[in-house]
Amino acid sequence: MSSNSQTLTPQATPDVGGLAPVAEGRRRGRPPGGPAAGRGRKKSLMARIRRDKVMLLLIAPGFLYFVVFHYVPLAGNIIAFLDYKPYLGFVDSVWVGLDNFAAMFQDGAFWEALRNTLVITGLQLALFFPVPICLALLLNSIVSDRIRKFVQSVVYLPHFIGWVIIVAVFSEVLGATGAVPHLLESLGLPRFDAMTTPEFFPFLVTIQSIWKDAGWGTIIFLAALMNVDQELYEAAAVDGANARHRLWHITLPGIMPVIILLLILNLGSILSVGFEQIVLQRDNVGPGAGEVLDTYVYFHGIQDGQWGPAAAVGLVKGIVGLILVLGANKLAHLFGQEGVYSNGKSK
Repeated sequence: MSSNSQTLTPQATPDVGGLAPVAEGRRRGRPPGGPAAGRGRKKSLMARIRRDKVMLLLIAPGFLYFVVFHYVPLAGNIIAFLDYKPYLGFVDSVWVGLDNFAAMFQDGAFWEALRNTLVITGLQLALFFPVPICLALLLNSIVSDRIRKFVQSVVYLPHFIGWVIIVAVFSEVLGATGAVPHLLESLGLPRFDAMTTPEFFPFLVTIQSIWKDAGWGTIIFLAALMNVDQELYEAAAVDGANARHRLWHITLPGIMPVIILLLILNLGSILSVGFEQIVLQRDNVGPGAGEVLDTYVYFHGIQDGQWGPAAAVGLVKGIVGLILVLGANKLAHLFGQEGVYSNGKSK
């Protein structure tokens, strides 16, 4: 009996290098290290800052830029509720509440500027936004690297040219004394001055934007195309899929998250169609066709001294842009895309 009792008696686990508690915890179903070890894995805020100090220093300049030039100026929106006088400042200017917004909505020039802005934005979304995608697909299909780089350089170049030069070039080509009116006249057709025709102005600024920035916009889509798995194309080719099927079922779904992201960001700036480009050509077609919200703020706010209504316009633009971004991002989630940020459910 003594030998049997010795057999049934639990033997103590030898403590080899301090592993006895670990073995005992495993035998009893506890995770290695126990609760104390779990608490040790959670680092404090200062420990995480010390760990990531190099990365934090790298992002600090960009973070400070957005804080100083984008977030701190948001406090200036208080002007929209004041009868603001620059020589009085924020504190001594009279509080008028929503009177500036009422004056804005009662101004017929504001509604003209809003209409022109929406027309130009709609044309740019319909005509300009797809151009970089198509251009990236065409560049990606070029086999020769030398030809592809040459074409990329040519289409990127206009992005670095200022709007003053671009407007001057278009005036020499499409203006009253430009090459195109002379060509039409030599063919016996009526002359057409595209630079001073109010009805053509939205198309004119859209064409200028396409020529200037479409090549630059292809950079993002070319980068997205490089991330598409090439084995999918090979498998599709083996299965007998032609080029059109591969484009529709592999390429476009592969870059669709990037397309959705850029579309949402463009919707956020839907009420901003560019100031410099418009103000350079506004007098050619008159305020009725060339006034947009950005130029409205400049001429009515800065030149005429109506600081409150102009600030109200800027505040409305920001609120509308925020609503459109959040709404478009929610719609992207419903279709299974991440959008600007993920809700944790989209795949």
